[in-house]
Formats: sequence, structure tokens, C-alpha cells
Amino acid sequence: MYAWLFRIMPGPTWLRIIEITLVAVACVLMLFQWVFPWAVDFFQLTENTVS
Repeated sequence: MYAWLFRIMPGPTWLRIIEITLVAVACVLMLFQWVFPWAVDFFQLTENTVS
């Protein structure tokens, strides 16, 4: 699915795996740091509708 990402990364296969892992971890950290807190404030996701 993301073969194009694997092809554009420089280096041998073992280094590409490490690079893609670091990019994935960085994306997850950015989501938890900025996107999810913004979404909770913007969409008011803390209210329950099921009682």
C-alpha cells in the first residue's frame, strides 16, 4: 500500500525499515500532541449520549 514511500527512502533495506518506523512514530506523536486535543475541544467529544 505504501510501497512508494519505501522506494523513496534512501539507504539499504534495514535502514529504510528504521526510517519508516521513525516517521510512523512521529506521526502518532503529533496526533496525540496536537490533533486529538484540538478535536476534543472543537467537537466536544467528552459528552456521553448513552446513559
